[in-house]
Amino acid sequence: MISTDQTAEPELLLMVAGANGAIGTTLAAAIAQMSTDPAPIMSGLTTGDRLQGCGVPRSMRMAGWDTDAAPLVRSLERHGVIPRAQWQPHAEALARIAVRPAPDQNARLADQVEAVQQDMRRFLSAHPGAQPVLVNLLPAACDFGQAHRLQSLDDLVRMNEPALPDLGYVLAAVMMGIPVVNFTPNTVELPLVCREAALRNIPLAGRDGKTGQTYLKVVLASALKARSLYVDGWYSLNILGNADGRNLMDPDRACGKLRNKTNLLDEILGYRVGEPYGEASHKVHIDYYPPRGDAKEAWDVIDFKGIFGMPMSLRLNLQGRDSILAAPLVIDLARWVAALKNADMGGPCSDLGFYFKKAVGEHPPLTFQDQLAALDRLEKQIVERISGPLD
Repeated sequence: MISTDQTAEPELLLMVAGANGAIGTTLAAAIAQMSTDPAPIMSGLTTGDRLQGCGVPRSMRMAGWDTDAAPLVRSLERHGVIPRAQWQPHAEALARIAVRPAPDQNARLADQVEAVQQDMRRFLSAHPGAQPVLVNLLPAACDFGQAHRLQSLDDLVRMNEPALPDLGYVLAAVMMGIPVVNFTPNTVELPLVCREAALRNIPLAGRDGKTGQTYLKVVLASALKARSLYVDGWYSLNILGNADGRNLMDPDRACGKLRNKTNLLDEILGYRVGEPYGEASHKVHIDYYPPRGDAKEAWDVIDFKGIFGMPMSLRLNLQGRDSILAAPLVIDLARWVAALKNADMGGPCSDLGFYFKKAVGEHPPLTFQDQLAALDRLEKQIVERISGPLD
């Protein structure tokens, strides 16, 4: 477990795997902005008015890892998510963010875990008294087999076959008592990892951050269900031109994200969309289109029926900014798991399903209404655990 100097100014330290990516650098700029003028960032957080009295620091710092050795400021400029004029006043603070080389993915998992733990100790030494959270922002990766069958943490760490690139980070955090946010579609929440997190009382939040199109899909599907309107078909197209879009052109890497996007609709509605046709009529496609960059575009065609089986249709066009939508959710999740840690509430937290396409944990809330209610309920539980029962 981590021991920190409680006399230092309290900070939340986000240790980010994938720090030089589009979301990671946007997150860094947001954290730097919060240190001087927090209003433009705090106004975009879902936790802005939550978690008061839960011991979650307002002050934040960031460190992390990346396979890209470039300075974070250079990566921020290269991604072009935020205009230079917006982040230039914070260039000095951004340049001080420590980004360590990612562990060698060809090394044994045990060696990867040890390398990450050494870096975590280095980060905490540089930020005494900080409350650490691991944030996983690595790209979607191909899944693997043997790890799912292992029954002990020791066996997993000693595994010699290739593993997901983010598994070493998650294992290092759990073994050091550090809460985990898995914003990726990668299935790092293996049964034994979840079991260990619960035994060690380490909060675990994931999987696959829900930022734009899928967020609106949950809202609309929940609204159609509430009106007893039958969804006959749903066609979704994502056009994305950043590194994430390019990465998702690999079918093996995209399968997890597509599965999460597709299964979610049936789970909300309580029936398989396309049953009358004998095949699924919920289609999800992701296309890499370089001109869009981080400013992704999403198209949805929704066919539904009312009484007498009369057909109706809805069109939705979202022109969003992928990293601008994602970064505040990462901050929110870091604050939630820090609060859970303070409340001594560990293990996978399904009540954070509002933020994820495929929330881990038992019985995650599915509809939009249930997800909002779950957040209210979770906040009350945290406050009561820390401060005592509310009147």
